[in-house]
Amino acid sequence: MKKFQVMIGVMGIFFGVLGMSYSREVKKAMAVLNPTQGNQVQGTISFMAVEEGVQVIADVDRLTPGRHGFHIHEKGDCSAPDGSSAGGHFNPHAMSHGGPMDAMRHDGDMGNIVADEKGHAHLDYVDSKMTLSGENSIVGRGVILHAQEDDFKTQPTGNAGARVACGEIEAVEESR
Repeated sequence: MKKFQVMIGVMGIFFGVLGMSYSREVKKAMAVLNPTQGNQVQGTISFMAVEEGVQVIADVDRLTPGRHGFHIHEKGDCSAPDGSSAGGHFNPHAMSHGGPMDAMRHDGDMGNIVADEKGHAHLDYVDSKMTLSGENSIVGRGVILHAQEDDFKTQPTGNAGARVACGEIEAVEESR
């Protein structure tokens, strides 16, 4: 009886580990941007898996006119008033900071979003490094919008200034 119990326990652990390593394929995710303390920025970002990578569509309001750094951060935690709880840029391959089309860059480098004179910004591009599934998925991580322009060269953050909005990237269930 004891051998049987041990065998059942070992099988349970084995199948539990297999189950943990299996992750479903995410096709779509979304983040809702909320303002950090002292700011009014709001917006939404959708992420959709496409053949070339991930299509990113962002619509943001209440920004100051001009360019604003825009990045995926390590954690989907926006609890700190200044957004610092989201951690640093998502960089699973330990690359240098760069622009969204650079070969050598953080997986979370999305470049700049440009706000018009009314404070609205729209961005639509396909990111070839991002993924919504697997070990380097952006799902569960944070999106940070910065007060200033990302210069694409200052390490490790692009000198983009304070965090003016934060959102958690969450998988979106597809309706059947």
